[in-house]
Amino acid sequence: PKGKGPQGKRITLKVAKNSVRVLFNGRRRLELSKMGIAIFPKCLLELADVEEIDLSRNMLRKIPNTIEKFKNLVWLDLHSNQIDELPAAIGTLQNLTYLNLCNNKLTTKGLPEELIKLKSLRILNLGLNCLETVPTTLGSLKELVELGLFDNSLTIIPKSVKRLPKLERLNVKRNPLPEFAKEDEPIDTIKRLESLYLVEKKDLCNPCLQTCQGERDELHMLQDMTPGLSEKPSFHSLITPNSTARDNQEEWRIK
Repeated sequence: PKGKGPQGKRITLKVAKNSVRVLFNGRRRLELSKMGIAIFPKCLLELADVEEIDLSRNMLRKIPNTIEKFKNLVWLDLHSNQIDELPAAIGTLQNLTYLNLCNNKLTTKGLPEELIKLKSLRILNLGLNCLETVPTTLGSLKELVELGLFDNSLTIIPKSVKRLPKLERLNVKRNPLPEFAKEDEPIDTIKRLESLYLVEKKDLCNPCLQTCQGERDELHMLQDMTPGLSEKPSFHSLITPNSTARDNQEEWRIK
């Protein structure tokens, strides 16, 4: 057999054309999600004028350099594939505002320097990959509003990325970052008793007696601060019992 790895489902030009949807905003989206595609179909080059492509949830390992043919591309969804690197040609997609690469096998080396040429990019999702570091050059993507870096192996986030001028959401959850390494343990406000000894007051030494008296005084203070039950609660919205219960109203009130 030619090539290595799974060949996946073969997509014909006819199938691709039938997968083009016109969105409410007038953009044309090529929807090929969950199609079992393992190799980027060459026939898609015949539809290189589309504005959006959805190739998510397939078996893609590589994105070819021919991606540069899609000059009008604004929206590209490649999440949940097996992509381990991006081509340098990704940087030619100057109109791209949305790029989803979540849940792939991308490493830091798999991110080309040309990624910083995507000056219009507003949303970039790199979560659920194999990134150990984040290129500081991502700090040049000044239009970024959302950046997903969750579920990687990151130990540091570059200051240039944290200080992106328009960044509103930065998701770095579930990374071995120092600031999340030591989480404060929940404080148990209830003192647990390990042992309880019952003795008479006369058998206590003076220090123990003073300690017990001090704790008793604190308990009395807390009791004084607690609202008493002497005040009868008022239930303004309580519905009057019906006629059947009215005969036994006093018993009903007690219950």
